Amino acid sequence: MKYLHGSPKPLIVWLTCFAFTLASILVCPSKGLALSIEQETALGKKFLANIKQHFALLDDPFAQEYIDELGNALGKTVIVKPFPFHFYIIKKNDLNAFAGPGGHIFVYSGLIGAMDNVDELAGVLAHEMGHITARHLSQRIEQGEKIGLATMAAVLAGILIGGQVGAALTTGSVAAGIQTQLHYSREDERQADQLGFKYATQAGFEPIGLLNALRIIQRHSWAQADRVPPYLLTHPTGPERIANLESMIQAYHPGIDTGKQAIKLRRLFPVFRTIVRAKCGDPDRMKEVFETELHKGTHCSLAHLGLGIVYKARSEYLEAIRHLRLALEQMPESVPICRELGEAYQLKGDDRLALPLFERILARRPDDRQTMLLLAISYENLEYYDRAIRLLKRLASYEKVSPNVFYHLGLCYGRLNKLALAHYYFGTYFKRLRKYQKARFHFREAKRLATNDRSLQDRIDKASKAVP
Repeated sequence: MKYLHGSPKPLIVWLTCFAFTLASILVCPSKGLALSIEQETALGKKFLANIKQHFALLDDPFAQEYIDELGNALGKTVIVKPFPFHFYIIKKNDLNAFAGPGGHIFVYSGLIGAMDNVDELAGVLAHEMGHITARHLSQRIEQGEKIGLATMAAVLAGILIGGQVGAALTTGSVAAGIQTQLHYSREDERQADQLGFKYATQAGFEPIGLLNALRIIQRHSWAQADRVPPYLLTHPTGPERIANLESMIQAYHPGIDTGKQAIKLRRLFPVFRTIVRAKCGDPDRMKEVFETELHKGTHCSLAHLGLGIVYKARSEYLEAIRHLRLALEQMPESVPICRELGEAYQLKGDDRLALPLFERILARRPDDRQTMLLLAISYENLEYYDRAIRLLKRLASYEKVSPNVFYHLGLCYGRLNKLALAHYYFGTYFKRLRKYQKARFHFREAKRLATNDRSLQDRIDKASKAVP
């Protein structure tokens, strides 16, 4: 697609982007920033804990893998990263996205559902990454060293969240002072647009993405002040910002290589969007939406996928399986559809039908952790405990692993009458959940039963010492 209208000015745009990037590199923390990298990293962790306390985040392996891959594709074009980027999908129907401290970027499921293509989502993410690389948030926190990080994290969460939940977190004079500081200036927004435009286009995404995203937001009554987080009220979402973006688009020269990652993400976006809508929206409402799309003959495979997920969430497994089988017939290479169908069979108790689906995925993606866990559970349900344990122990060796891995290890060893190991893994499971009283009980039982196994006793001692 061409976006050249009139005389192009690529050199001017490039120099402007370079100047903004250079400015973000040269900012001196002691002069321009209230928070150091280390302070903002610590603040980011506490901020994330506040967000998780008040909002549900989408826990879906395909959706998380997709948004991480999109963010990483954009991040490869960033010259200097003050923090590693982390991406989250908030299960909420609002049209919102924001960058928290320390590199944490949050996108609401409602915004993803309203997007028409990945280029629009890439534009939004790249814009938020621009705020992070330019350290805009830290520049606004002039009182950063005057109050504790925990208080600052709660106040920032309230300001960025907005609404009733945000209001509850932003009471008091300290919160009011910080809220006044936090408003991004028009220059901040302009710089984030410039940086985001560069990140998105260099990663192979269409330059018109952010502009179209802003128009979608405006069409959905984004300007209603009672639904907009306070820090967004100064955003130039009107003619000025649109004109600036249009000027950059006019001066843009598309490259020859659009990027393999961008092509792949563009192809997978409809499935990603369908999964987000189905798993984050109200099930009754989404059932009506997908049925309407199916009756209209609009993207039937995606409508079947959406209905399969919705029926699975409603525990109506026969209907879920019917729709997911139809979706898989039309998209036989789709890993997420294959996994959703296998899980539906498993939940219905048809593990023998689930096995070949999970095994098919692992033949193509041997490190797919979610599928490994599902396959191990099906082996466990079919009493193939040795097979289940092999998979579960492989999962347990990874650095970041679901606590459920240890729970199922405990079950499998218990059913093999290896009770010391069963209690050891149950203790590990409860320790991961921070249920320390139960963890201590299971570790004590494991130690009592492991009298003839010195190696296991040492493992139990090491694990139990880490329990408060």
